[in-house]
Amino acid sequence: METPVKLRIAVIGAGGTGGYFGGLLARAGHDVTVVARGPHLDAIRARGLTVRSRLAGEFTVRVAATDDVRSIGPVDLVLVCVKTYGMEEVLPALPSLVGPATMIGSTQNGIDNADRIAAVTGAGPVLGMVAQVSSFIQGPGVVAQAGGPGKLVFGELAGGESARTAELLGTLQRAGIAAETRSDIRVALWEKFIFICGMSGVTALTRLPLGAILADPETAALMRATLDEVAAVARAEGVAVTDQFPEQTFGFMRKLEPWLRGSMAQDLLSGRRLELETLNGTVARLGRARGVPVPVNWTIYAALRPFAGGAPELPEQA
Repeated sequence: METPVKLRIAVIGAGGTGGYFGGLLARAGHDVTVVARGPHLDAIRARGLTVRSRLAGEFTVRVAATDDVRSIGPVDLVLVCVKTYGMEEVLPALPSLVGPATMIGSTQNGIDNADRIAAVTGAGPVLGMVAQVSSFIQGPGVVAQAGGPGKLVFGELAGGESARTAELLGTLQRAGIAAETRSDIRVALWEKFIFICGMSGVTALTRLPLGAILADPETAALMRATLDEVAAVARAEGVAVTDQFPEQTFGFMRKLEPWLRGSMAQDLLSGRRLELETLNGTVARLGRARGVPVPVNWTIYAALRPFAGGAPELPEQA
C-alpha cells in the first residue's frame, strides 16, 4: 500500500471556507500555509487555527501564516478562497506559487474566477472547483463550520478525467473532506452559481434566514423565480443546466438548516462589503446581453446596490 504524499498547500484567504478546508488538510499532516490579515492572522500565528465544525468536530492545528503571498514560494496545491472583490490584489501574486505540478482551485462565488486565474498563471495549473459549505470566522483564529455538506467538487476546466484530479480526490477524502470529481465542471460551477444567487440574494434582500423565506408562499416563490432566471441565463450562455435543476435546488434548500443565511446576507448584516456584482449583478448584466428577462435578479441587484460597499451613510432626519 502506497504511503500518502505530503503536499505543500497554500490557502489564500483563511476565512470561513479557506479556514475549514485548510484546517482539515493541516490536521491530515499536509504542510499548509494560510494567508490572512489583521487580528485573525495574529491569532493564528500565536495560537494556531481552531476549527469548530458540525461535521469534523473541534480541533486546533498549527499552520504557517502570512499576509504576503509571494513569501510562500511554489506549492503543490493552491486554494483561492478570498472574496471575489479581493481578486485584483491576489491575481498578480499567484504565479509565484506555481511549480511544475501545481494545481490551483478557486472556491469563490461567481462563474469566471478560474478563467481569471488562468489568464495570469496559464491554463495548465487551473482546476474548476466548487465549495459547498457554510462557515465563517467566529473570532480571531477561530473558524466555525455551521452547515452544508462541507464538500469540494472539482474537475478539469477542459472537461474529462485526469490522473491529477483522481490523486487530489484521494488526498481530500483521506483528510476527511467530502469530495467529488466532475467531468463537466463548468456545469457544476453554474449549478452552484444558480444556488448562491438565490440563497445569498434573497436572504440578503429580505434580511431573513432560509426557513422564514420558504415558510411564506410568496417569498418562497421569489426564491424559486430567482433560481429559474439564473438557469435561463446559463442555458443562454451555452451551459447544459437541465430544466429540472432549479426545482431540484429548491427541494434541496428545503432540506437545509432553517437558520442559514447566504454569505452576502451575513456580510450585509455585519456592514461589510458585498459580492453583489459577482452574483446577482452578473445575472443582470448577462441577462441583458443575451436578451433573457431577469426582473427578480435585477430587483435584488438594484435594491442592494446602496449596500455594495458596506453600510451606507444615511442623512440624518432634520
